[in-house]
This record gives sequence, structure tokens and C-alpha cells, in this order.
Amino acid sequence: MASDRLEVLVGDITRISVDAIVNAANERMLGGGGVDGAIHRAAGPELLEACRAVVPVATGIRCPTGEARITPAFRLDARFVIHTVGPVWNGGAHGESELLASCYRASLALAQDHDVRSIAFPAISTGVFGYPPRAAADIAVRTCSDWLAHGCCVERIVLVAFDEGAETIMAESMIARG
Repeated sequence: MASDRLEVLVGDITRISVDAIVNAANERMLGGGGVDGAIHRAAGPELLEACRAVVPVATGIRCPTGEARITPAFRLDARFVIHTVGPVWNGGAHGESELLASCYRASLALAQDHDVRSIAFPAISTGVFGYPPRAAADIAVRTCSDWLAHGCCVERIVLVAFDEGAETIMAESMIARG
């Protein structure tokens, strides 16, 4: 499913050819499971060293929830990895939707600052963080569409679905958005 500049693809985010890949990281930025682990494995050990070089803002926290940090992409077919930390789902009444939207905005702001023309996002927070996939897809589509509507330098945003079920959910969110 695609629009002019926003599209949904099913696949492995580490194999998408874009200027920047977004990593659904944890606050420590030292690798983990899911998308985070896959990106670290594909990028090579240099990514971990680059993440360790990010100055912590508090004990053990290099990237607070809702914010983003950027590193080189090393062995990936991208120039940058943008690390963002999505919220853990706690029922929806604890600011989760605003924090998730902030992940997309902060990542896109870094992309703009680094002259990124194409960027790929995973479904942030929908894995072990437990965010409901449909609600997360609606936020991703709305936030990315709004960003594109304001004329930023990004020419292509790819929402990467891990499987066909996630692709369907993201595509339905795009259709609903119009």
C-alpha cells in the first residue's frame, strides 16, 4: 500500500534501502530483542560502540521514551540509524499515544536535520512493549502524514510491517486516513 510519499511494506527493515532506518530501541540503546536486536546484528558491532558513545541523560538512559538519537548505520544499506524509545502500553491512560507520536516526530526532526530523504519505521512499541497494533498504526500514519503535509525534506516514509497481518493493519490505517 502506498501514497505519494508514505507507503507500507512487509519485510525485514534491515534490508530496506533508505537513508535512515528507525530502531525501536530501549532507553539504554545497547541492543535488545526484536527489531532492536535485528538492527544491531545487521549493522555490526560498530553500532553498539556508537550507541555506547551517546552521552547518558540520566543513569543508564541514553534516549528517554518519546525522544530519538542518531548514529551511523555501519553495515546497513542506509546512512543512519535513528534510535527511538516507544512507550510501554499501560492501558492508554498514561500518555502513551502522545509519547508514541513523539517518537515519530523526533525521528523525523532528526531526519530533517541530517538531510535524510527516505526513512523506514518499524511498528514502534507493538512488540514486547505491548502497544495495540491498530492504535499504533493509526498514530504512525497520522503523525507521518501530518509531517509530510508540512513540507519537510523527507521524500519517502516507509512503514515496515513484520508480517502480512501487520501490513493489513497499517494499510487499513492509511485508507482510513484518506
